[in-house]
Amino acid sequence: MIRVGNDWQPLFDIEQEKPYYLELRKFLKEEYRTKVVYPPMNDIFNAFRLTGFADTKVIIVGQDPYHEEGQAMGLSFSVHEGTEEPPSLRNIHQEIINEGVEQGPWSCDLTRWAEQGVLLLNSTLTVIAHRAASHTGKGWETFTDNAIRALGSDTRPKVFMLWGSYARSKKALISCPAHLILESAHPSPLSASRGFFGNNHFIKCNDFLRKTGQNPIIW
Repeated sequence: MIRVGNDWQPLFDIEQEKPYYLELRKFLKEEYRTKVVYPPMNDIFNAFRLTGFADTKVIIVGQDPYHEEGQAMGLSFSVHEGTEEPPSLRNIHQEIINEGVEQGPWSCDLTRWAEQGVLLLNSTLTVIAHRAASHTGKGWETFTDNAIRALGSDTRPKVFMLWGSYARSKKALISCPAHLILESAHPSPLSASRGFFGNNHFIKCNDFLRKTGQNPIIW
């Protein structure tokens, strides 16, 4: 049984007993035994461990972990310090600079965001090396959708950043009108110039947090 050590545990306890999750766990055991799978098994749930449910102020939805060696660390868009900065993360950094929003020293490791209440959640939490989307449709989406649904029905005001058509499809899971939903193109080089650059999401996020009595994120 997975222990996350914070107030996400009740959701984990419920989900881990469901048939889809039992099948997913069986599948993952065999995948990790027979293939190279990212992130390392102990890092799969880092997003939940680093950002408790009640502490979550911002949710940034990704789709799939990075699939090259040394990249995936259990946080959407984040890679370990010292790893080459992926193009999408480079564009995120550029948008933060362009907006002139509050920011600290830059690092490709976004743990500092997670510790401030930014849940960096991929929809699928594992991937086979060099094979993008290889664990899509195996059950992870049910798990992460239920996490988003729980956050979306919670009455404490949150910011959901939905970048790209896949992330924007999760809007239907957000039911409480207290939340701010920010939508735009994905920061990928293929689409960043078609609506991600200039979206001012980081400014809008921090303005909303202040308005609702919460500390802004130091990006």
